[in-house]
Amino acid sequence: MTLREFARKVFHGQWPILLPGVILIVAFGLVIAGYWRRGALVLAIGVAVAAVLRLTLPEDRAGLLAVRSRIVDVATTASVSATILYIAWTIDPLGTS
Repeated sequence: MTLREFARKVFHGQWPILLPGVILIVAFGLVIAGYWRRGALVLAIGVAVAAVLRLTLPEDRAGLLAVRSRIVDVATTASVSATILYIAWTIDPLGTS
């Protein structure tokens, strides 16, 4: 198996977890750069994307997003996303962007 075939197999099968993962990496990059409110907003969006993907994809395509039952996974990720979004919008920026 070549590296290209291996990468295609991995990315084709696990893209539902890789997409929110990339969004979370961008969010942490924003936080490290000092834009923590924007980073928290992007983090909330990444978790919401994971919730939507878990809700819409069938069990065999959800990959690593499928941990428990669909309703528990969606409820958990949606509530975490809403909590992060609330925190990002309500905490005083302390002079940051």
